[in-house]
Amino acid sequence: MVQTAPRKLAVIGAGNMGNAIAILFVAHGWQAVLIDPSDSSREKSRERLFAALPQSASLLSWEAGLEAAHDAGLIIEAAPENLSLKQEIFTRLEAVCVPDAVIASNTSGISINQLASVLKHPKRFLGTHFFTPADVIPLVEVIACEHTLPTHCDHIMAVLREVGKLPVLVRKDIPGFIGNRLQHALAREAMSLLEKGVASAEDIDTVAKWALGIRLAITGPLEQRDINGLDVHHAITEYLYPDLENRQTPLPLLSNKVGQGHLGVKSGKGFYDWTTPERKAALKEKDATLRQLVELLGGRQAASGG
Repeated sequence: MVQTAPRKLAVIGAGNMGNAIAILFVAHGWQAVLIDPSDSSREKSRERLFAALPQSASLLSWEAGLEAAHDAGLIIEAAPENLSLKQEIFTRLEAVCVPDAVIASNTSGISINQLASVLKHPKRFLGTHFFTPADVIPLVEVIACEHTLPTHCDHIMAVLREVGKLPVLVRKDIPGFIGNRLQHALAREAMSLLEKGVASAEDIDTVAKWALGIRLAITGPLEQRDINGLDVHHAITEYLYPDLENRQTPLPLLSNKVGQGHLGVKSGKGFYDWTTPERKAALKEKDATLRQLVELLGGRQAASGG
């Protein structure tokens, strides 16, 4: 696939995720146009990206209409998680983009096959699921639809590595892909423990961070099972699996909080009170701490030859 330099990215949606994706690519020399129909979203995006990339302002532009993606070699949709909205965007993009453009969705878990069902040329369509914050977290899940050409998957995997990402290929298009399935399983059990009064939210999170999280940073769950011994794990599953949370609908604890408008950081309250000075400071420092951790783990992996 031949592209002219600087390579051009079109990001559909100038929200937090779209901005972070643009920052990532522009920092690696790409030209980027952020497309969003909202005047206020585009203005907020300008402020954030000019602050983040003061030396790369010439590589950035903002537009309201999808026509601005007409000459982009790579298009990443980062619109709200709404199937019909995303399908409408992709249908309109096909009418304006260049024939060899790769079109990707940053959906967190909507079926890539379902998204591709409205396309005339699904061979160039795939999923690229970035994790928040997209310019910090290394991993990107790449998900092919049943029609995606393998060469496009290979190309996108190579592009993501070039901009410093760690892409993994999800071989089957299943809801939530890999990351969100693991994340939601853990969150469901954590909320169940809180609902049952086993421990406080703070203590449950402390266990997750300092017993599981610190270990998961260097050892995956399957790798850890090997280290512990599969016979030991098997013995534990026989009595523990029947007692694990397995409800297939949202837990009442979660539904009640959503119903009360306690949505977390965006509303000020969720499982925690995010209006306190301590919580505000922790939230502000989170991305910087994540960057330090990524740098440390990246250096460790390089030193070990990984």
